[in-house]
Amino acid sequence: MSSPQKLFALVLFTPVMVVAQEYGPDSVRQEGVPKGTVEQFRFVSSKVYPGTERDYWVYVPAQYSKEKSACLMVFQDGAGYVRENGNFRTPVVFDNLIHQKKMPVTIGVFVNPGTIPASTPNARSRRNRSFEYDSLGDRYARFLIEEFLPPLHQKYNISKKPEDRAVGGISSGGICAWTVAWERSDSFSRVLSHVGSFTNIRGGHNYHAWIRKTEKKPIRVFLQEGSRDLDNLHGSWPLANRQMASSLKFAGYDFRFVMGTGGHNGRHGGVLMPESLKWLWRDHPQIEQ
Repeated sequence: MSSPQKLFALVLFTPVMVVAQEYGPDSVRQEGVPKGTVEQFRFVSSKVYPGTERDYWVYVPAQYSKEKSACLMVFQDGAGYVRENGNFRTPVVFDNLIHQKKMPVTIGVFVNPGTIPASTPNARSRRNRSFEYDSLGDRYARFLIEEFLPPLHQKYNISKKPEDRAVGGISSGGICAWTVAWERSDSFSRVLSHVGSFTNIRGGHNYHAWIRKTEKKPIRVFLQEGSRDLDNLHGSWPLANRQMASSLKFAGYDFRFVMGTGGHNGRHGGVLMPESLKWLWRDHPQIEQ
């Protein structure tokens, strides 16, 4: 029987139907691996999305030094990605891969979608997630680039080169990550999408045609999807991701598409997190070839 490592290698290069494997060593704490720091903050002064507030977390690897600019990776739905006991375990994976020099020294930023606080004690806060993540156009990219990230650039030495910057997310956060790079490939060139919502929630199904009819942009993208994902009034998630992969292939993009057997969750994407990050960053000057 093939080892999990060989199964992963097969899956990464062809959309083979597979059952998610158990987490590998890169997703658990390893003795002797320096541990980065994670701090939580609150962002409350958005002009792009007036009235919204959101939590966010910043991961700084132990190897970071102000003397040398670090790479950047931004995750939507940040609370889910930053948890060490969640599906993705991103800080643990970052620690292990940076230590192994399988990805560059990278500051991770984990951003929650905005909420609009309740106006009265008995009212509920309003979620702004779908408006921010599923909408097409450059609004969310402007939020990141023009108002959210500048304070972090003041605090940390973060590269502004697009090849040093990645963006990722799950579901609506996955299509949001693609939209950020699609609209601003001058700022982000690497995309990680888990069960991305490339369906007609707010017009995301149009990407299948736009990719084919638009001059290829300098974007590298890793798509993960599950055969038992959603199928509802907005569309079929497995079909939409297959169409994305087909369009990316037609247009000559640097992409990987992994089709598993899971549903609309982060289990399979979390297991694949180390392999997807190695692939996304594979030719960066800081990593071992």
